Amino acid sequence: MPYLDRGASRLYYETHGEGAPLVLLHGVGGNHASWFHQVVAWRDKGQVITFDARGFGNSSDVEGLGRAAFADDLEALLDHLQLPRVALIAQSMGGGAAVPFTVRHPERVRALVLADTLVGLTLPDELAARMQAIAARTANLSQLERVLGPTFMRAQPAQSYLYTALASFNDTNVRTLRGVQPMTSLAELDACKVPVLFVAGSEEVLFPPREIEAAQRTMTHADFLEIDAAGHSAYFEAPHVFNEQVFAWLQAQP
Repeated sequence: MPYLDRGASRLYYETHGEGAPLVLLHGVGGNHASWFHQVVAWRDKGQVITFDARGFGNSSDVEGLGRAAFADDLEALLDHLQLPRVALIAQSMGGGAAVPFTVRHPERVRALVLADTLVGLTLPDELAARMQAIAARTANLSQLERVLGPTFMRAQPAQSYLYTALASFNDTNVRTLRGVQPMTSLAELDACKVPVLFVAGSEEVLFPPREIEAAQRTMTHADFLEIDAAGHSAYFEAPHVFNEQVFAWLQAQP
């Protein structure tokens, strides 16, 4: 299995296909395996790279750096794979790696997809207050209620179980996530002039569509996509719609 050594830690990664590189960054309830729908759909259209953030899946975090090192790990992986310019597709926690990396190296990011996430972004005061209230309101939800919408859970009990089974291979969860998240303002991200697509499931409870759309509207170089009958994990709950519409948007970028 391919690993990248980072100090005393090891990062697991996979590459599939050839062509324009797409790097997939998972959320706190996921790992590289969570992207199975996207790998199969996109591997014949480009090079798909998945990897486990430190402390997740097959990756270790001996130093205990957690999210403080996510962007540095991403940079190290792209250097290791000799990829000068990529598209980044980040879900939830993955945004906390993608956003600081993009601001640091905009020339290396062809396009950025932020799926069901505002992680790593400093929000305007009114929107930040709304997100604080939402965080308080959702704090006591079960893990499945946080990450999957009710439509999917009713229709797909087996895949709902699969979601939790995949998460069981992680050493880290939302309560044990370590490190300090680097923060970036929406204006700083927009100033990079990297095309950004914000994606939100219509049943998303952690980062509701209206709040994500409000963030997108403050930016000049950003678009918004809402996916019907999906929650916090639209890539997993509505993969056909996600894959088709996200890939079409990526193709439209220079």
